[in-house]
Amino acid sequence: MPHAFQELGIDADLVKGVAELGIEIPTRVQQESIPFLVKEGHDLIAQAQTGTGKTAAFGLPLLMKINPKSPKVQGLVVAPTRELAKQVGKQLFRFTKYSAKIFVEVTSGGDKIDRQIAALSRPTQIIVATPGRLLDLVRKGVVDLSSVERLVLDEADEMLSLGFKEELREILRLCKQRQSTWLFSATFPTALDDLIRGAMPADARRLVIDEDHVVNRDIDHRYAVVDRQDKDDFIAAFLRGQGEGRGVIFCRTRLGSARLGTILEERGYSVDVLQGELSQQERDKVMRGFKKGRSQFLIATDVMARGIDVPDLAFVLHHQLPEHTEYYTHRSGRTARAGKKGISLALVEPNERRKIERLEKELGVYFDEVPANLG
Repeated sequence: MPHAFQELGIDADLVKGVAELGIEIPTRVQQESIPFLVKEGHDLIAQAQTGTGKTAAFGLPLLMKINPKSPKVQGLVVAPTRELAKQVGKQLFRFTKYSAKIFVEVTSGGDKIDRQIAALSRPTQIIVATPGRLLDLVRKGVVDLSSVERLVLDEADEMLSLGFKEELREILRLCKQRQSTWLFSATFPTALDDLIRGAMPADARRLVIDEDHVVNRDIDHRYAVVDRQDKDDFIAAFLRGQGEGRGVIFCRTRLGSARLGTILEERGYSVDVLQGELSQQERDKVMRGFKKGRSQFLIATDVMARGIDVPDLAFVLHHQLPEHTEYYTHRSGRTARAGKKGISLALVEPNERRKIERLEKELGVYFDEVPANLG
């Protein structure tokens, strides 16, 4: 009996690498993207929430389109953060364990550029990059994008929210010889539509996964009305009730994250803090510790949301609701991954109930209210 991914059109040697990772049943975005990208390979615009297996959805077809005998850069994957770029690069490497050798290099800010330049001097068929570092390497004459046949924009909405609109326009211009563009995004703000109009044909294939549930349907959305001065006590009580459950607490600001981390540590909780002001080495250390279970809870700012890819997180807690609706999608998508259940709990002040109503309307989800006193 053929493996499910083989039935979608994936080569047997790649399927063997996928199976070794424990990936057996294709997710919906994989079921609908892979046959089209393998057979047609044309332009694709796909909307699917985080945690639904988008890397395999574009990564496996991309690997099948590469000619391993050619040393030229044939595939380019652009991601918003260093953390996500490294995750994608690692997955592509794992997929090819039993296939013809395809060389993948990750180039991102935060790592030494000299080391990346040295790595790119070897034959490289796929580059996974963050926008800023990629353009730095192009300007230094290290990377030539004229041979790129397929361009993948991963988490495109997040790249725009981080201010990479002009960088993306430049990358699209440099890849003008490409045969197709594959764009994956959890949300579609107006600015992204503007970018698409200038970069992709009007007849590009569009795919919307769970249109009425842009936020993962396996997430149990809840909120509690808590006065600002009582939030620390509420969070401490909530964490106390989690047993061995692990989760992420999101704060809007770096200072707020640091303050909450200090308070919870003083109360005896196993927490660590991840925020953009840390050096890359410090951020890597925090994430390694959290992934290995050395800390039970992680406090993070929005800019770090997409880089948190840890399986089996029981909950996401929002110290404050984010300023933008799509940030709620990104935050809550850290839990309930790969078909598992999870809780997303937002703390709102008494005058913020309308924010919950707005999220319900915009995202098509229902929030249950929980008591503010958890005892």
